[in-house]
Order: sequence, then structure tokens, then C-alpha cells
Amino acid sequence: MPTDGPPRTPDGHHVVIAGRKWRATDPAIPPDVRSELQRALMAARRAVGAALRAKDSAAERQARTRVQTAKVALGERGVPWWEQTEQEREHRWTTGLRQLTDEHDAP
Repeated sequence: MPTDGPPRTPDGHHVVIAGRKWRATDPAIPPDVRSELQRALMAARRAVGAALRAKDSAAERQARTRVQTAKVALGERGVPWWEQTEQEREHRWTTGLRQLTDEHDAP
């Protein structure tokens, strides 16, 4: 279980931030993949903000979809990572990364 970052619940499934529990990122995700997914998540969050400032509801929906895809790939949403097999977990993060990369590369 990772020891860096915010405190975790004893089972390691959640982090505790400002007294609130949030689902932890899947610790089985390789560091390079986790980094890519976190970069995609931050870019999507910035895109949500830009769309809100521009009052562009279509761009906002698209950006929020990318946030959801990244959060699911990281194991922070969707089926809890601790309830998935190793193969299901790897499929989740590789599929999410591929979707985010394909969207980024689209014209």
C-alpha cells in the first residue's frame, strides 16, 4: 500500500482529505500509466473550467465525460478496484487511457 500522499483508511481503499473519505486510486496501476491518467484528468478538469467560463455547454459535457473516463480508469469511480480481478483492473485502466488518448488525438 502506498505510504505517500493523504492518509488512507486502514483497508487502503479510501484516502481521507479534510475529514472526508474519497476512493483511492488503484495502487496496481503502473506509475507511468497513473501519471498519464492523472495528466489527462487535470487537462479535462481545466477544460471543464474553460467551458464554464465560455458558457459552452457542449464543450462542458465533453470535458466532464473525459473527467469521468479518467476517474473510472484510475479506479476512483465505477466498480471498486478491490472487487475486480487483476485482469479486470488492467483492462479498466488500459481502456480508459486508450479512450483518453484517442479523444486527445481526434481532430
